[in-house]
Amino acid sequence: MKKKILTLFVLATALAFSVIGCKKEEAVVEEEKEVVAEETKSEEVIPDNQNLLTGLADLSEAAIGKRPVAVMVNNVEAALPQYGIAQADIIFETQVESDLTRFVAFYADYTKVPKVCAIRSCRYYHPAITAGFDAFYVHWGMDDTKKDYVDSLGVTRFDGMVDGNGLFGRDQERLDSGYALEHTAYFDGTRFASVVDGQGIRTELEEDKKGTAFIFNGLEEQVKPEGEDCTTVNVDFGKALSTFTYDEDTNTYLKQMNGKAQVDGVQGTQLAFTNLFILETDISVRKDSEVGHKQIHWQGGPDYVGYYVSNGAVQKIHWSKETEEDYFHFYDENGEEISVNRGKSYIAMNYKGQATFE
Repeated sequence: MKKKILTLFVLATALAFSVIGCKKEEAVVEEEKEVVAEETKSEEVIPDNQNLLTGLADLSEAAIGKRPVAVMVNNVEAALPQYGIAQADIIFETQVESDLTRFVAFYADYTKVPKVCAIRSCRYYHPAITAGFDAFYVHWGMDDTKKDYVDSLGVTRFDGMVDGNGLFGRDQERLDSGYALEHTAYFDGTRFASVVDGQGIRTELEEDKKGTAFIFNGLEEQVKPEGEDCTTVNVDFGKALSTFTYDEDTNTYLKQMNGKAQVDGVQGTQLAFTNLFILETDISVRKDSEVGHKQIHWQGGPDYVGYYVSNGAVQKIHWSKETEEDYFHFYDENGEEISVNRGKSYIAMNYKGQATFE
């Protein structure tokens, strides 16, 4: 009897060690898989024609290593539909006077900028945003009370008010159909490359801007942010309501303005973005402005809240841009910089607490 018990004990012990050994082997295998996955990711061959604003491989050979173009676009209902905006790689939407908004539309490939309408004037915080991308900055007029500040940034500007390059004009069809004059200005981006190349203007990116504007996920990755599911986003600027609805088929968020699809007037396509960044900040009317020009805190900081929306989910973040020359940086609640999906991005800078996520 004692021999039987001893034999059973030995068999049970051996079985236990065998199970433990199997689990250890499984753990080792899983760990090895993770290592291989990380090595595979780190060994990804990034295409030479990677678009630094989207992470996609769509730059023309002539645009590799070259500066992007940022264009000021009117965004009031009387100016809709704009055109040339569907091709933009990043669109910023920011406050202007009376709680209306304007776009800063970025195009990574300076050789493929379309004809864009309706162009509008500059506020001081717009070139402060574009300086961080080492971008050419296109606008029609500006708030002259901040001209000294804008000039101090050293941004390469193209102003329709003083243009001598034939890059700007008035859209006659719009004039004939009854648009107010201020909603008819266009920028002929199709001629832009020939103008800057012909005049010897610097097109090469500064060395510190030859990396991507964001930390991107892998080439084939589509990562869901760490947060709640989110298929609808509403950003209330005051006089403009931007709504985004998730399209599962394209993994993009489709934009509406004041309840209507916001489309490109030439392409006929609705604006769509892989990534949305809703950045809360301090906005007030400048005391030195007689017409209600805004003051916007564009620097952010550790205490400034934002939201990253992509792939059907929303994640609370913090954001900062310490100087005009810096990119925007986005951090999770542990202070780690986040990585984002490759594709077009929309970035809103708005009052605190004026966005909803469903």
